[in-house]
Amino acid sequence: MDASLIPVKWLLPEFIEDILPAEAMRIERLRRRILDLFFKRKYELVIPPLLEYMDSLLTGTGHDLELRTFKVVDQLSGRMMGLRADITPQVARIDAHLLNRKGVARLCYCGSVLHTRPASPGATREPLQIGAELYGEAGAKADLEILRLLCDALKAAKAKRPRIDIGHVAVFRSIVRAARVRPELEADLFEALQKKEIPAIRSLTKKLPPKTRDALSLLPELYGGAEILSLAARKLPKIDSLRKALATLRALARACPVPASFDLAELRGYHYHSGVVFDAYCEGVSGTVARGGRYDEVGKAFGRARPATGFSIDLRSLAGAVA
Repeated sequence: MDASLIPVKWLLPEFIEDILPAEAMRIERLRRRILDLFFKRKYELVIPPLLEYMDSLLTGTGHDLELRTFKVVDQLSGRMMGLRADITPQVARIDAHLLNRKGVARLCYCGSVLHTRPASPGATREPLQIGAELYGEAGAKADLEILRLLCDALKAAKAKRPRIDIGHVAVFRSIVRAARVRPELEADLFEALQKKEIPAIRSLTKKLPPKTRDALSLLPELYGGAEILSLAARKLPKIDSLRKALATLRALARACPVPASFDLAELRGYHYHSGVVFDAYCEGVSGTVARGGRYDEVGKAFGRARPATGFSIDLRSLAGAVA
């Protein structure tokens, strides 16, 4: 019989792969090294379940994760369940609903997540996430702690030439809310800023007050080193929440132990994050190797809104870069 006609039953789905011994050992060494760092900094390990009911799995995240989440029907209850696409909301649920601590809580985790589609061209649909979350501290002090911890984790992993790209969703949010921009226009401006389409931004802001129009048109150009923060302070409207956002970014610029750049038009997770957002890159990884930021409202849906900030590292991508 022609071998080409024999059905191949052992093929895996697209963008799902086995991890063979050499790579598995690299990943395991990195996992241990990074978790040991977290434990040294007093972060406690939690292990959320791989799947849970959809109404809790996506709570607090808006619709950002819904399209990336595999859905199955629970044969016991008939309810819809999801295979987690991100562990962060689960850890927020544990902090808000199960631990219910009054003071600061430091939690960490490591586990696989599943995506319906690759997050980037050629990426696996089964990333291995390792991360840390800090709850109960609202100030820039917590953002600084998390940023330093991420940089120390990349250093412990021996990542090559790490760098951090930092933004703050309150910059854009402060400008549009102060001008009382209607929600529909805010959504259109958000899309245009994500694509950095300056002509579209100018068209959308024609009827807005001159100061608002000029500020929104300037945001895509406010990208670079710490010097752009001084330019932003001079050129953008004098709004208290915007001033506080720039002060936080200046503090991060002074404290970041690896090269940092700033992008004031970065609005990733705009409906999820509430403050600082940052992406980490390193040589050998085509996209981001880690992502993080502040998301103070995520615990609200679990009955306990808490200040929260954290990050997650794609352990498989990082292991490939430091092979």
